[in-house]
Amino acid sequence: MIIVLKPNTPQEEISAFQRTFEQRGLGTHLSKGTNTTILGLVGDTSAMNEKTIAANHIVDHVVRVQEPYKMANRKFHPDDTVIAIASKAKAEKGNGFSFFGKPHFSVIAGPCSVEDEDQLTGIARAVKASGAAFLRGGAFKPRTSPYSFQGLGVEGVRLLEQAKEATGLPIVTEVMAISQLEVMQNVDVIQIGARNMQNFDLLKEVGKCGKPVLLKRGLSATIKEFLMSAEYIMSEGNENVILCERGIRTFDNYTRNCLDLSAVPYLKKVSHLPVVIDPSHACGISWMVEPLAKAAVAAGADGLMIEVHNNPEMALSDGEQSLTPKEFDSLMQKLDGYIKLENRSL
Repeated sequence: MIIVLKPNTPQEEISAFQRTFEQRGLGTHLSKGTNTTILGLVGDTSAMNEKTIAANHIVDHVVRVQEPYKMANRKFHPDDTVIAIASKAKAEKGNGFSFFGKPHFSVIAGPCSVEDEDQLTGIARAVKASGAAFLRGGAFKPRTSPYSFQGLGVEGVRLLEQAKEATGLPIVTEVMAISQLEVMQNVDVIQIGARNMQNFDLLKEVGKCGKPVLLKRGLSATIKEFLMSAEYIMSEGNENVILCERGIRTFDNYTRNCLDLSAVPYLKKVSHLPVVIDPSHACGISWMVEPLAKAAVAAGADGLMIEVHNNPEMALSDGEQSLTPKEFDSLMQKLDGYIKLENRSL
């Protein structure tokens, strides 16, 4: 249920009104937009009478929400969410944050897997020079085959921290298990991969950790399921969720996955959360990354996540979908013609 409050209502009255619902066992979510203040009620509101609530002198009107996702719902939060993440690289230029969410457009770039110090730091410096706002790299790797490279684990996290220190770029890396959160203190954005989108215990724990979370859509997940996974994180008090469309499975296999670009405008309509596109995993073919990245911009995405490797032919994972630093720089120059990149000035 959504309660739209009258303009210029004193905060003391809003807080007192909010407590009346919390005392009845309901969760509350207060959202102050540019022109509207909304109090969202989370829980079983079936027995509550809208007319009784609307009779309160600070209430403008009351709306019931049919969708099961509440906190991720744009009705609860009319304005776009913008997530600010401290960036040493930006601080060097006088602005200490990189952002996800309009009007900013941020690019996350780096190798699929952290392989060694020289590889990672070299790529980090290259993508920073090209305008990437965040460095990505997998320390813990979920692989279809148990015989494939599984990542360097804790050592990989340490190397990411070194690359962050060397370049100032905030780092994004994936967690696969609750126990791995212990080594993520210096990670700036925690990634939940497609295979763990419905690992609900993990979602709840990252919701408690307080760090921004990049949530990837599951291989066969519906949009509703995707948003319900975001709801798991947000219901634990963490509202800094970034939705990532990375392609879904269809009957065809000419690409690794099928990039669902229609998800972008739909998600932007029904949710206030920022949406980024991962064209690398979507197609699995390096030469397709550029046109899909351009299409993501046209569809209204808030950013991109692109795999970059200094020697794709020798990559320990996903080399076939990785751009070289030179190819990435060319792409960034072309994208800068479409939209002002968040980190292009670095």
